[in-house]
Amino acid sequence: MDAKDRLIVALDVDTIERANELIDILSPEVEVFKIGIAPFTAFGQVLLEKLDKMGKKVFLDLKFHDIPNTVMNAAERAAEKNVFMMNFHCIGGLKMLEAAVKGARAGEGGGKTILLGVTVLTSMDEREMQSIGLTGDLQDKVLEFASLAYKAGLDGVVASAKEARSIKKRIGKQFIVVTPGVRPDWAQAGDQKRILSPRQAIDEGADYIVVGRPVIQAEDPALAAKKIIDEISS
Repeated sequence: MDAKDRLIVALDVDTIERANELIDILSPEVEVFKIGIAPFTAFGQVLLEKLDKMGKKVFLDLKFHDIPNTVMNAAERAAEKNVFMMNFHCIGGLKMLEAAVKGARAGEGGGKTILLGVTVLTSMDEREMQSIGLTGDLQDKVLEFASLAYKAGLDGVVASAKEARSIKKRIGKQFIVVTPGVRPDWAQAGDQKRILSPRQAIDEGADYIVVGRPVIQAEDPALAAKKIIDEISS
């Protein structure tokens, strides 16, 4: 896989005008864009149509988590939007994840969509994880969720790069690991806790890295994206 294809830029912006501007600026460098809950709720369908026409790929980051039947129906509808990736919270359990796979594969084009389980958010450390009732070691919990995702038939997980190597070792190199919370050395950590640089993330086994603010808030977003791609390929 080319370094350019491994970078996913998060379009975490407040207006459709800024989203369109960033897509136009970044499109010479970036192939995959992430649309999260807030922008999708505000103007997501417009972005999906624009990116599809441009031949770009979309990671639909809605983190579905509900009863199995609801998630199955949502996954089917989402797969019909020709998205490259979508995700589901592993904490929803095996039946919900299996329903997600069933729904996504039933949707038109769903056979090509990469289905991911969300393990433990990269904004959480062990103390925060335990505060919501997830006991034990953080890395053990991530591996437990990754195994659950694999058992349910998902293609991979969203996890910190710090857990990527262990996930690959337990499940196999073919199991995809998408890592948010990636920060170049020249960027601020922000609200992320378990972070690594782009190069470190790839070295640890990440297949794709998600970067938001270091790119979209840069003075020159295209240059920032290019620097990250160059670091991945170095």
